[in-house]
Amino acid sequence: MNIQIYALKKCFDTQKAERYFKERNISYQLVDLAKYGLSKGEFESVKKAVGLTDLINDKCKEYTALNMQRLGTGKVAEEVLFKNPKLYKSPIVRNGKQATVGYKPEIWKDWV
Repeated sequence: MNIQIYALKKCFDTQKAERYFKERNISYQLVDLAKYGLSKGEFESVKKAVGLTDLINDKCKEYTALNMQRLGTGKVAEEVLFKNPKLYKSPIVRNGKQATVGYKPEIWKDWV
């Protein structure tokens, strides 16, 4: 199992996700989304697993600043999201080709 947690600092759900894996002695890699973002391959894999709509955080200030509400979920919105990691909902938890967005222990338990 190769768990990766892509997260924004100070995210409460990220802290809960980390605690979930620590309590079960499951090793994971924590990646700072704001600093490193997702590679194009990682982005495509996560998007395929969860869908573009679930990746977009419509409650952050960047969402309004970048006019995401008018972009919908087309190619332009995808490009804006890819270039602005602060728009991602977090945490994004990956296990190979599987991925979740947010705190989803009910799904993670099946990965073990």
